[in-house]
Formats: sequence, structure tokens, C-alpha cells
Amino acid sequence: MSSNDSPKVSADSILRSARAAKGRGLPPVHSWNPPFCGDLDMRIARDGTWFYQGTPIGRPEMVRLFSTILRRDGDAYFLVTPVEKVGLTVEDAPFVAVDFEVSHQGPDQVLTFVTNVGDSAGAGSDHPLRVTRDPDTGEPAPYVLVRDRLEALIDRKSFYRLVELGTTEAHEGADWFGIRSGGQFFPIIPANELTGS
Repeated sequence: MSSNDSPKVSADSILRSARAAKGRGLPPVHSWNPPFCGDLDMRIARDGTWFYQGTPIGRPEMVRLFSTILRRDGDAYFLVTPVEKVGLTVEDAPFVAVDFEVSHQGPDQVLTFVTNVGDSAGAGSDHPLRVTRDPDTGEPAPYVLVRDRLEALIDRKSFYRLVELGTTEAHEGADWFGIRSGGQFFPIIPANELTGS
């Protein structure tokens, strides 16, 4: 479908549809299959700020509502309602994990992350952690899966706290420094790189 064939869509119409579809909990966006209506001039910056037509969206309740109808298909992101599907730009991850709590300290500990839009996720098999490293600087970028292919970038202060809870364990035939949560070990960096040996 060409852009000329696409129905005109706006953030307001998406917001109205999202409000109409809102019930208890998160909407079942994975089961909706509306027509693609084009791309919105909407962007989620790496720090979690949502922009519409170049201006930050200043109302947290509006950002929260948009976040509930966000879906990832392949490498693309969409806002989806029962009647509309529009594309938007996501610079990195759609959410930012701004804090976490630790329960059951020790080998059975669970790290529960809270995002900038109010979601929570207890790291484990259903909500794995992963860390990528910049190929040039080696700087780590840690993520936690929040829901259905949507991740949160773990903010710097939370990552520093995570490192304080880290342990060294055998992983795929080598010693790795990583984090344990929900009965899972999530590797961060090879232990020999951490110690500089």
C-alpha cells in the first residue's frame, strides 16, 4: 500500500482507539490484526522520552496509554488498536528500567525491574536479561525483556547496583561474571576480562 492509499492517522485517533480498547490489564495487541495506516511522526528516544512531531509528550498518563498498545513485529515497532496500526521509531529499546528490587537474597534471589512507564518484570526465564557491548568502546548495554519482545534498557544507576550483586560462575565452558535471578544465571562479561588477567 502506498502512502497515498493509507488512511490519514493521527496520535489523537490512536489515543481515542486505545482508550476505547482499554480494559483491565494490558490490551491483547498480539491478537489484533488491523490494517496498516502509515507511520506516525512519533519517536521513543534512548532515554525513554516519547516525542510526537519533534516535541516531548509531557503527560505521563498519555505515554503510559501509548505504551500499552505498543507491539514489535520483527525489528519494527507499531502502535496497534483493534482498528488501526501505525509505525513509530524506537531509537534503542522502547522502555527504560529505572529501578529494581531484590527479594530472596542469595542463590534464590529475584530482581524485579520497574520501567519508566510503570511495567514491572521479575528477571528469570520469562524475563531474561541480556547485555550487549559496544564493539568500539566495550561499554555494556544491559536489557531486560518486559513483555512480548519488548525490552527495557537498564539505566546506568541500576546497572551499577546490579554489578554489586554479581557473581562469577561457569557458563558455556568458561568463567563469566553475571547476575543470578529467578533461578537463572545471566552472563555479563567473561571473568578474565573483568579481572584484566
